[in-house]
Amino acid sequence: MVTFLPGRPGRLADVPSFSRAIGGAESNVACGLAAAGFAVRWVSRVGVDGFGDHLVETIGSYGVDVTSVGRDPSRPTGVYFRTAGDRGSDGHEVAYYRAGSAASAMSVENVDLSVVRAGRVLHLSGITAALSSSCLELVRELMTPAVGRPLVSFDVNHRAGLWRDADGSRVLLELARGADIVFVGEDEAEEVWGVTGGPAAVRTVLPEPSVLVVKQGAKGATAFVSGAAEWGLVAPRGGAAYRCSPAPLGSVTFAPALNVDVVATTGAGDAFAAGFLSATLRDLPLRDRLRHGHLWAAAALTVPGDLATPPSRAHADRLVAVGDDTWGTLRLGPGWTQAGKAPEEVRTP
Repeated sequence: MVTFLPGRPGRLADVPSFSRAIGGAESNVACGLAAAGFAVRWVSRVGVDGFGDHLVETIGSYGVDVTSVGRDPSRPTGVYFRTAGDRGSDGHEVAYYRAGSAASAMSVENVDLSVVRAGRVLHLSGITAALSSSCLELVRELMTPAVGRPLVSFDVNHRAGLWRDADGSRVLLELARGADIVFVGEDEAEEVWGVTGGPAAVRTVLPEPSVLVVKQGAKGATAFVSGAAEWGLVAPRGGAAYRCSPAPLGSVTFAPALNVDVVATTGAGDAFAAGFLSATLRDLPLRDRLRHGHLWAAAALTVPGDLATPPSRAHADRLVAVGDDTWGTLRLGPGWTQAGKAPEEVRTP
């Protein structure tokens, strides 16, 4: 979607002007991974309009392959407006104008499934599944276990305003149980499924994914790994296994979050997923995958929009490699991803 960011804090009714940006869970992840040097393709649909042109051109400028984005001559590109307040705060408002949009009309008939399945990893989210019945059918088809299915990464991304009936929680649980890697917030799991009791309780509800990452806000994130140890961390269901750094059967790893001077929280979850996936594609140890997720989230937290340029690989690797005590003293603020900045320059006493 095209995102309109407020020129000043306040109610949408009181904000006189907005600046244009881009937004969207999957496209945010795509842009982050492409900016970090990975080969990424974004598959979606936009309208034959200026906003569609803007999305395709801007996402493409990050290095994302946008040749498989369809153009719908009869439906507009989706847009949304939001206030400056953080999501979850009392003052936060979002106005979606995506009903009947080109993306909401995606289906198994108008999306090239072979193109979508061609990558090593397919990243999906619960937002797309909520847009329409045809989108849900498409997501279910892409997640169906089959020979050659890529590794499926699924971010629950529950948005209550997008689900028009009570089926949302059931559908999101069904989809999460069919993925290989799942990202879900601890508070999100309570909101959508009524799960309390911490990450272990979430794992009880979601025992199927090979990797379950439970995000715990400013506290950190916990990752659960299952599956035969000889398969490494991840084996796509129905497809050939990808060798990854070995992990003990049923292992649990926690990585504390960083201290961050937050500018805005929007897009941080997508950045975390991109950081974790980037480290997964590099076969890094599970703790390092979580730390990369935290670093990429910190990049998003320190900018006002949905997207932030991730830290360079060398910069991120230096920070990920520090000891636990040093990790706990890091404090990151706006501009910290600047190339060449050493760990000591972002560390607090």
